[in-house]
Amino acid sequence: MATPAVSASAPPGTPAPAPAAAPVSVPTSVPAPAPTPAPAAAPPSAGTPALSSDPAAAAATTAAPGQTSASAQAPAQTPALALPGPALPGPFPGGRVVRLHPVILASIVDSYERRNEGAARVIGTLLGTVDKHSVEVTNCFSVPHNESEDEVAVDMEFAKNMYELHKKVSPNELILGWYATGHDITEHSVLIHEYYSREAPNPIHLTVDTSLQNGRMSIKAYVSTLMGVPGRTMGVMFTPLTVKYAYYDTERIGVDLIMKTCFSPNRVIGLSSDLQQVGGASARIQDALSTVLQYAEDVLSGKVSADNTVGRFLMSLVNQVPKIVPDDFETMLNSNINDLLMVTYLANLTQSQIALNEKLVNL
Repeated sequence: MATPAVSASAPPGTPAPAPAAAPVSVPTSVPAPAPTPAPAAAPPSAGTPALSSDPAAAAATTAAPGQTSASAQAPAQTPALALPGPALPGPFPGGRVVRLHPVILASIVDSYERRNEGAARVIGTLLGTVDKHSVEVTNCFSVPHNESEDEVAVDMEFAKNMYELHKKVSPNELILGWYATGHDITEHSVLIHEYYSREAPNPIHLTVDTSLQNGRMSIKAYVSTLMGVPGRTMGVMFTPLTVKYAYYDTERIGVDLIMKTCFSPNRVIGLSSDLQQVGGASARIQDALSTVLQYAEDVLSGKVSADNTVGRFLMSLVNQVPKIVPDDFETMLNSNINDLLMVTYLANLTQSQIALNEKLVNL
């Protein structure tokens, strides 16, 4: 990355030029806010910069220390800023599906709650993996930025350092796009999205409505598409994508625990013990088996018509159950439980010995 920050300034409501990245500030203006996530005004093709009639807009902005100021329009054929590392390969995969993990939403909400005083929204980088059918967002981090009515400045040096640290922990995670809190796409979103388009082809833009305007947290994902006549004024249209939710087994435990707070009067609930979690899982399995048995009995009695798809699924499920003699299964289960209890006892004993040793040392 060539510069630590990028800032875009200009009065809204005038046409914006082509988004060619450069560390140089040029007189320009920013497009008017897009009323809907549909077409957002975008700049003319590179090489044909428009001049602003407003002298204030024509003046170059002054960046704070550690940041470089650049307006929405930049001269063509200039080197683009780029974070080192792999980019999202190829076009957006078929199916146009974005799979979000719960940790993403928790991180975005936490960043919004910890935002600087006076900040209207927060932005950040989305990380994850991509396959042939969908894009899976598994991690993210917030990026500091200053945003006003006619200017936006993003700390790109911070974004670079954070991505380098994330690569050390999860080298397979790529930059997939960026997120922003809010329910709509603004003219500043077009400028920020143009930067991320240099980091990954077809970056994703995720919006999370933390203001709960409709009584719920609206979560939407978009990908940009160029529109217009080649050689003339081009625009950018944000096309919505399908958002689905995925989770690992470890994440499911946290999600279930958070959902239980909805039924708590004070929105607080304690952690369940291992035995309580096993009991709850056993109860859910028993309920599922009761539902399956009731369905099979209804089909045999003629109350419900048979479904070949359900029958094949149940047959596959039954065939996956290992065939074990009941006595052998009971012996194996008891042995594993004894081993677990022994390990738990030794762990508690070790913890007690360490605590006692610390007390004796401090005497």
